[in-house]
Amino acid sequence: MRRFERIFHGGLYRSRKGIILGVCRGVAEYFDFSVFWARTIVFILFLFSGLWPIAALYFIAALLMKPEPVIPIQTEDQQEFYDSYVYSRKGATDRLKRRYDNLDRRIQRMEHTVTAREFDWEQRLNT
Repeated sequence: MRRFERIFHGGLYRSRKGIILGVCRGVAEYFDFSVFWARTIVFILFLFSGLWPIAALYFIAALLMKPEPVIPIQTEDQQEFYDSYVYSRKGATDRLKRRYDNLDRRIQRMEHTVTAREFDWEQRLNT
């Protein structure tokens, strides 16, 4: 059950180093077995299934699997942001815009405080 949860919560990705869309390499890396054997199994299935059913499943898997992150994900916040970016780029950009706006407001408050007439530079610098 734990591995099943990891598949749908950010563990199974299409590899960026794969040959054709990175599906075989992504599955092999996730289940920790040889990429050669994953590709061999898919190739044998291609030959014995008449090509089209397995080709269709392969491309559907490529469409459903998220691409591997460029930078490895280390925290839960990074995973949440990556998932939101992959599924909703507009939502991710809105979140970045809100974060930027909050930082901008904080900087403006700091500038206002420091440039106010009441701010005592002599006392702050001599302390």
